[in-house]
Amino acid sequence: MNEQALRVHRILVINPGSTSTKIAVYRDTKPRLVETIRHSAEELAKFEKITDQFSFRKEIILQRLRAAREKLDEITAVIGRGGMIKPVESGVYEVNEAMKRDLIKGVMGEHASNLGGLIADDIARSLPHARAFIADPVVVDELHDLARVAGHPLFERKSIFHALNHKAVSRTFAQQIGKKYEELNLIVAHLGGGITVGAHEKGRVIDVNQGLDGDGPFSPERSGTLPVGDLARLCYSGKYTLEDVKKMITGRGGLVAYLGTNDVYRINLMAEEGNEKAGFLLDAMAYQVAKEIGAMSAVLKGQVDAILLTGGIAFNNRVVDFIKVMVAHMARVVVYPGEDEMKALAMNALQALRGEKEIKVYR
Repeated sequence: MNEQALRVHRILVINPGSTSTKIAVYRDTKPRLVETIRHSAEELAKFEKITDQFSFRKEIILQRLRAAREKLDEITAVIGRGGMIKPVESGVYEVNEAMKRDLIKGVMGEHASNLGGLIADDIARSLPHARAFIADPVVVDELHDLARVAGHPLFERKSIFHALNHKAVSRTFAQQIGKKYEELNLIVAHLGGGITVGAHEKGRVIDVNQGLDGDGPFSPERSGTLPVGDLARLCYSGKYTLEDVKKMITGRGGLVAYLGTNDVYRINLMAEEGNEKAGFLLDAMAYQVAKEIGAMSAVLKGQVDAILLTGGIAFNNRVVDFIKVMVAHMARVVVYPGEDEMKALAMNALQALRGEKEIKVYR
């Protein structure tokens, strides 16, 4: 057994979101510090681009770590949430110059997660023993070629989904039944602000809906698949700008467009208090998720070991029960409510440091 496998590792996890930065320090598998730093709209308004927030967010992270008296010189890995780099296979990647260049450029788009690898690298460089990583970014691409065809040569289906949580719950389920993830065929539905449903064939996500601004079920704040003819006519109606339409698709679509809130807990309370529209729309969202699961069952030719439901909406019994009724005939349904991206990132870094996972090179 090598020295890295024997030693105790202190791992710093950085997960930037649109209005918050989550940080955690793990000592091997045990969290020592877990904190969410909130950023007000006023604080962020002064920055033109997301990457302009780099120094602001980094300094706040360091301030919180010092206030918590964390021993920064003992940190052996800093791992950030993977950003919008070029499409890659699932795995752990060490931050390098090519990755930083693409994160700054935003080769696949601007997203707060782009700051994860940049801040991780900068902090790691200031520490005596640390390496910087990302793991399972949203652009993990393991699609088979048939899944890429969109229907017109000017378009191609892309793989952008909740890869980190998809892979984490899949491995958790596999471990619980005494098998390897790579031995199983699974359908994973991440139910959150965005919804992605993926077909996992022997450890690879061979098909998944593009959950950022593309197809699939509508969600609390995304419109999902829209009637394309109506969308084209709306775009050329002269009533809306490109930015208006983009916000309809992501941010102001889905439940928030219908009900004025993206809070599923609140919408569920509305339904329980007799608001028929709220209940109907929750059911409609669950209906679309179940339809997508059915599509992924076809992708796997009906050979499905389990259907896994995860994400924040998996706490909602109404939605989960609706989906179960529609898909239980396909395979057993297992629910993993919420998501633990911080733990998933920490475990990826730990396994990489111990030599249990290959450290991949981004090119």
